[in-house]
This record gives sequence, C-alpha cells and structure tokens, in this order.
Amino acid sequence: MPKDLTPKTLELKNNDTLNPHPDRTADDLFKEHDFFDARDLLQVKYEMLRRVKVDGWSISRAAENFGFSRPSFYHAQESYDEQGLAGLIPNKRGPRQAHKLSTDVLVFVYQLLAAEPVMKAPAIALLIEKEFAISVHPRSIERALRRKKKNTRKTRMVKLRCLTIRSAAFRCYQWSLQSGVGATGSPWNAHLV
Repeated sequence: MPKDLTPKTLELKNNDTLNPHPDRTADDLFKEHDFFDARDLLQVKYEMLRRVKVDGWSISRAAENFGFSRPSFYHAQESYDEQGLAGLIPNKRGPRQAHKLSTDVLVFVYQLLAAEPVMKAPAIALLIEKEFAISVHPRSIERALRRKKKNTRKTRMVKLRCLTIRSAAFRCYQWSLQSGVGATGSPWNAHLV
C-alpha cells in the first residue's frame, strides 16, 4: 500500500483500482508520460492488453513488463473480452451476500419483526436455528436489516461507478488521439468512442 495518500490515490483505493505493486510496472509509457499512472490498476491492465493486441507484443513480455503473471494476463484478457473495461476492475473478495440469510429466512425474520417489532437479533438467531437448522450470528441479522434500508443508496452508487469508468475510458481515448500514442483507429479502441 503506497504511503502517499494523495487525492488520486485515495480515489483509486475507494474505487478498488489502486495497484498494490506500482513499482513492478516497467513499461516505458508509464515512465515517460505523466498521463500514465502505475498506481492506476485499470490503466495498467488495459495498457498490458493493448500492448499485446495492438503492438504485437508476446504475452510473456507484456505480463512481465507490467508486473503480472501470464495467468493474470489471461484472466484480464478474458474479463475484458466478456465485460469490456469494467471487467478489469478487481472483484471484491469474500461472500457476495449473506448466504445463510436466504429469501426464506429473511421473510421469516420480517414476519417475526412484524409480530414483535422490539425483538432483538440474538432472539431472532435462536428462532432461525430452531426453524431452519442453521446457525446465524446476530450481527449478520443486524447487517441484513440495515442493508434493506440502504438498498436505494447502493443502486445510486453502482450507477455512479459505471459513469466514472466510462468517463475515464473516454479521457484515455481522447489523450491517445491527441498524443498519437497507441493505435487510435483500431477496432481495439472502438468501444471507447
């Protein structure tokens, strides 16, 4: 984790696109041009893929030059082919949702709370264990109930993140047109227009 907590570094960290190893990026573009930032994981991965696709580099050379393994290159390439630029953003680790709190369990919780609104999470956890034969921590129940309240905020945040990705891609495309770096007329960049 870099120690320079500039506004850009903080923004990259908040967007899950902070490169944990910017020092491993040895490509000349990142050394010679201020536009290229080795801390920006999205930009580093994109340029690695572009070097292979447009500039004809070998996969081994590109992966090594950008500080990745060959399997990481193939994973980035597959993700980019399937999802475009958004596919290069790392996924968060860990469970994607409260997997024990299925829809049936949550319906049961809401029914309990409708009947007795002051019921606490530990008591709900005991009733879930009796009814469904699963052990759920009271904090998981509290988080699930809070999540229901935050759902509208989450939708707004997802839309904002998508706009940020499109905006960054467009700025990258504009810069490549102005500076002549990269093959701007290639179909590889067509999605950026």
